[in-house]
Amino acid sequence: MGFESTVLPQLERALIAGHDVVLLGERGQGKTRLLRSLTGLLDEWSPVIEGSELGEHPYEPIAPATIRRAAELGDDLPVGWRHRSQRYTEKLATPDTAVADLIGDVDPVKVAEGRSLGDPETIHFGLVPRAHRGVVAINELPDLAERIQVALLNVMEERDIQVRGYTLRLPLDVLLVASANPEDYTNRGRIITPLKDRFGAEVRTHYPLEVADEIALVQQEAELVAEVPRHLIEVVARFTRHLRDSSAVDQSSGVSARFAVAAAETVAASALRRAAITGEGRAFARPVDLESVPSVLRGKLEFASGEEGREEEVLEHLLRRAIADTARFALRGVDLTELADQVASRPVRTGERIPAAEVVSALPSVPALTEVAKRLDASGTEDPGPMASAAELALEYLFLTRKLAKDESEDGAAGDTVTYG
Repeated sequence: MGFESTVLPQLERALIAGHDVVLLGERGQGKTRLLRSLTGLLDEWSPVIEGSELGEHPYEPIAPATIRRAAELGDDLPVGWRHRSQRYTEKLATPDTAVADLIGDVDPVKVAEGRSLGDPETIHFGLVPRAHRGVVAINELPDLAERIQVALLNVMEERDIQVRGYTLRLPLDVLLVASANPEDYTNRGRIITPLKDRFGAEVRTHYPLEVADEIALVQQEAELVAEVPRHLIEVVARFTRHLRDSSAVDQSSGVSARFAVAAAETVAASALRRAAITGEGRAFARPVDLESVPSVLRGKLEFASGEEGREEEVLEHLLRRAIADTARFALRGVDLTELADQVASRPVRTGERIPAAEVVSALPSVPALTEVAKRLDASGTEDPGPMASAAELALEYLFLTRKLAKDESEDGAAGDTVTYG
């Protein structure tokens, strides 16, 4: 989402050029998702020599054992078919990763079968050679120990395999792709200079540049247990973007797209819980459900030094800004003066234990609410949920623009309540 005119053209040029690629970007920018999508560019099925460790083409065997089999069997060489999903290999660069995992090592079982140590057929190939004719992805490349990164140098440039005392010239057809965080972010390691030099392309990823892309991303990724209207997803998207612009948040570690997804899922969960408590038949999210987001998701953020103790205050302030921005954009041109006057004389109460029908019944009959319902897709339904959600957003906007007062209190059986008036 949002990479159409920035990241994707760069990646396409790199692939057309046949370059190995490293994606650089902060956490939660879709780097792994993008790498996994590369398999869609491969043929759906491709022929392989049956039983080959490296998945070689029947006309082009490259491993010593396969070359011998092809010479012995000729046209009787068994052929299988490999799906493109099997031609993608992914490895997370963990501290315990060894050269044997990526490149290969001597197989003691083959030695025990009677083969000599000088026989190249005793080699057990690692992930990179096994990805022959495919794509191998290494996530969080800087976390790979420097001595392990060195083992990739010959594979990427000279395309040969060096395992202990062996040097095999294998014309590997491998696309090596990797993801990494910018160097100023990761303190766990770095990409060594010779390895950087061997990547033909370095592509920078980014968070969605437009609000619409952020909304589409949340709608695509979030698994919502209740219905969340678009205007609340927009609030979540704008809230996430405000966090990325805030000096109170450590921007070197980024604000992941997973934050926006988790926030939308939290809002949906709050709506489902509220519907269960109030006995409503349909769980429909309202602005009152946004209050659960700051406290639940605070741990997903890294705050700048000097902000200790102010985390909750910062989050609540930015959430209010997001609500105001969303309402201003959605309700521009709508005169809410009459609504404010009516509610000031007849307060409207809402909260986590107040059903939507009760909120709707307390609303005044003013033309502005009809326009609000139309703007926020709440008209044309008998269910009070959409109307209650739209009206709450308008009332909160009036409060944030200082045209209404708001009283928050604990009201016994009614739980936490909010009264606009």
